[in-house]
Amino acid sequence: MHQASVTVSDIIDNSRLSRYQLRIMLICALVAVLDGFDTQAVAFVAPILASSLNIPLPTFGSVFGVGLLGLAVGALVCGSIADRFGRRKVIIACTLIFGAFSTATAFSYGLPDLMVYRFLTGIGLGGVLPNIITLTSEYAPRRNRSMFVTIMFCGYPLGAMIGGIVSTWIIGAFGWKGVFLCGGLLPLALVPVLVVALPESVQFLAGKPGRSQEVAAIIRRIVPNFDRQLDLESVVSRGRLPPSDMAVRPLFADGRTGTTLLLWIAFFMNLLILYFLVNWLPSVLQRSGIPLDRAIVASVLLNFGGIVGGIVLGPLMDRFGPYRVLTTSYLGGALAVCALGGEHSMEQVFALVFVAGFCIMGSQFGANALASSLYPSSMLATGIGWALGIGRFGSIIGPVAGGLMLAVGWSMPVIFTASAAPGLLSAIAIIALGVRARRAKVPVTPMAFDQSVH
Repeated sequence: MHQASVTVSDIIDNSRLSRYQLRIMLICALVAVLDGFDTQAVAFVAPILASSLNIPLPTFGSVFGVGLLGLAVGALVCGSIADRFGRRKVIIACTLIFGAFSTATAFSYGLPDLMVYRFLTGIGLGGVLPNIITLTSEYAPRRNRSMFVTIMFCGYPLGAMIGGIVSTWIIGAFGWKGVFLCGGLLPLALVPVLVVALPESVQFLAGKPGRSQEVAAIIRRIVPNFDRQLDLESVVSRGRLPPSDMAVRPLFADGRTGTTLLLWIAFFMNLLILYFLVNWLPSVLQRSGIPLDRAIVASVLLNFGGIVGGIVLGPLMDRFGPYRVLTTSYLGGALAVCALGGEHSMEQVFALVFVAGFCIMGSQFGANALASSLYPSSMLATGIGWALGIGRFGSIIGPVAGGLMLAVGWSMPVIFTASAAPGLLSAIAIIALGVRARRAKVPVTPMAFDQSVH
């Protein structure tokens, strides 16, 4: 590298990916696995849990909704907290929170305490997500950032898929309580690992005074032969940021208003349709005459499709650009969901569910990667957190709307046709984002503090 104008981002972007970076991404993926398992656990046990606690199944939409409200609160609050106090502390604290209250959910004896525990669990689950996305994106080289963020986040549907596979056995052996105990005790066991093995974001540290030694140590883990201690101290001293007020205002400053609002629309609409499917697909399919065990298999395929989608769409976004890829995927997902309302064989239902997962869930992972490139590092966790938080309100409306559609007796064709509409709106928002980016003639923002080394 040249002696002048070297930033932390430059070092990461122009170096080979190290085992240290891969370890960080793997830890974030493991957190995502447990997050995905716990988020969808309540959907797997919904019919049995509703019967056990004497809760009418359509009313169970309120349980889904309050858990997702917790996810929204966690995402909105914890992203901004992380931009002020660090990503590592928030990831550890939120993992502890969702592990503890998922365990407590196993001891629910009625609707009120079940809703309280799911809300508090949701705060931890929602607070983790923007920060593992941020941490992964800040340690990933820009040339492959979309790929690494989407692959890391594939841990989320992988956890949900594992939950679908093992939940039938857990329920048979230990009852519905066993699913929540598994979803709670595993994150609690992971907390000591996070304390020991998860580092703080080097981008975050570079913007803080008195952290030059930590920055130097991390950079040497990424580039072992990097010995420019004085240069690293200059990076820190010239790149300090003013203390964050944890406000959303910067997301609307410097011409970002249109970008932020369009991103929120895409997240809101896509998470609305995604969480309708995540929470209600087993019950809707069972109501149409498909046995519960086969309906759970369909839910597993939804998440498996999301994993494949994340693996495929990330590299495509790096190669062809995010806007073209995401628009195509959103439209494909809307068509697949609409088609689910028709008369199909079991194999065709499974195929359509897989395609829906590939496009809708895979697009959400891609949208996470897009969001990680639209804001500078000083507000990155806030930007991702607010996009996810606004999206979570869509994820609340989706399950509640599903309960209402079931309660009034809508047919499957009407339910799935109505559910496909948000996918079209997500595609329109991404198209508008692409047009805005082209008119501005500015590519996605590299994450840097504009620190110069002289």
